[in-house]
Amino acid sequence: MQQPVENLMRTTMESIKKMIDVNTVVGDPVETKDGTIAIPISRVCYAFVAGGGDLAKKNEDKPDQDALDTSFPFAGGTGAGVTIMPIGFLTSSNGQLRMLPVAYSNTVDKIVDMVPNFIENIEHMIKSRNTDNTYS
Repeated sequence: MQQPVENLMRTTMESIKKMIDVNTVVGDPVETKDGTIAIPISRVCYAFVAGGGDLAKKNEDKPDQDALDTSFPFAGGTGAGVTIMPIGFLTSSNGQLRMLPVAYSNTVDKIVDMVPNFIENIEHMIKSRNTDNTYS
């Protein structure tokens, strides 16, 4: 026989499953006019609690015993909480894939994010100097 608390838990978990799927964490891609594709990325946290039991009272006919009256109904409840926090965008532009965070936690994170562009600019400058010197 299935316990009533199992039905409560199953119903709650099915409702949570409907709310949270992979599309909640990794959103649908959005393409801009210049061809850049941005995919929103989110952090999803959820909590779940369930409990219940049979209502009962002591049998008043037999005060010596703690026999339970089984004619009382089941009582129970469930609860859930969901938090969805956007953390950034995964972007693809000109053959490069980058993660653009929504918020930087400190200056070091911003510097680390800027390093690839800085290196690319230096390489471009070096190549253009070598090309200019070759034709002189």
